[in-house]
Amino acid sequence: MGGRALRDEGLALTHRISAATGARVISEVFPARIQRGRGRFAPERLPYLGEFAADHLKDFKHMVLIGAKAPVSFFAYPGKPSTLWPEQCQVIELATQGQDVIAALQAIADGLDAPTVAPPETPALPEPAQEPFNAEAVGAIIARSMPEQAIVSDEANTSGIFSYPLFDSAAPHDWLTLTGGAIGQGLPLAVGAAVACPDRKVINLQADGSAMYTNQSLWTMAREHLDVCTIIYKNNSYAILNLELMRVGVENPGERARSMLDLSNPIIDWVKIAEGMGVSASQATTSAEFQAQFEAAMNTRGPHLIEVVL
Repeated sequence: MGGRALRDEGLALTHRISAATGARVISEVFPARIQRGRGRFAPERLPYLGEFAADHLKDFKHMVLIGAKAPVSFFAYPGKPSTLWPEQCQVIELATQGQDVIAALQAIADGLDAPTVAPPETPALPEPAQEPFNAEAVGAIIARSMPEQAIVSDEANTSGIFSYPLFDSAAPHDWLTLTGGAIGQGLPLAVGAAVACPDRKVINLQADGSAMYTNQSLWTMAREHLDVCTIIYKNNSYAILNLELMRVGVENPGERARSMLDLSNPIIDWVKIAEGMGVSASQATTSAEFQAQFEAAMNTRGPHLIEVVL
């Protein structure tokens, strides 16, 4: 599923269809927008890495596309699958993104006489670990403390891989992701969301490497007094590019290749960058520090940045 099928109405209809048929429901890897949080049906998310996605789909005999294209590998790598569904799988396109996906889902639900079902049971909120202080601890604290109807601009990249499911039990919110292969979308996407919805808190989960592509967005946040809290996951590396380098078979990259993906020479000071552009900023090195800083940002209007040292 993709497009408007991942909004409230589409999710409710899909929940009914799944309950009536036992069908598995899977979202695109990078939906432009999905409505998430407690009380909402949570589809599975197709894994990002092509080989993992192919394994996820390997037993399917029928795949129905609703507002999404058939899944293919993000990059065309030698020796790795490009089309991710198995040979025996029949692919059926029910509705494209340009068509009325809600009407299509409604027709299926009506055709099945699918009964209305109770909202799904919400899993318990995650408990943040005090030690070690890592990306999962950060995600757990955000999931527990974010306000209702927040908008999340997610470009956490490698730091967000294992945090995504934690937000199924968070307050109802909208989740926006990358929709292409280029990095640097997270900060300007947060700006756009804050301009469009000035009455809603925007939370930008932001990898440090990607943030270097569009950090001028911080100045726009200050100039327009946008209600955005940016979390910089600081691991001093283009970690997502290191991962892709490994996936093309480069097991022992040379010093020059490693240096191209390294952000520690010199180390970037995101607190100073943000403050230099007019955004209040702080640094967190423990779960307790981050929780206090994040809760303060949620209770104050205007732009904030928290540099999370991982």
